[in-house]
Amino acid sequence: MSTAPKRVRKQYTNDSYPLALLRFEDGHEIKVYKGTGKEFDCYPGESIKILAMYDPTSTERELVATKKSDDFADAAE
Repeated sequence: MSTAPKRVRKQYTNDSYPLALLRFEDGHEIKVYKGTGKEFDCYPGESIKILAMYDPTSTERELVATKKSDDFADAAE
């Protein structure tokens, strides 16, 4: 019997976009407004897409990056 991989705590700071969305492999998203940061749990090696929204009244999103969870900074404990 195998055990589930252990989740890791990472953080992201949005300094570039009016609204950035972090989209995870399981489909959930986290909103990060400009000038703020968020901590999140993810699996090691998970791919996370960073999408930018420039107009909050629109549903248009622009893919700006795809990063592995290991590329994000560790969250402060």
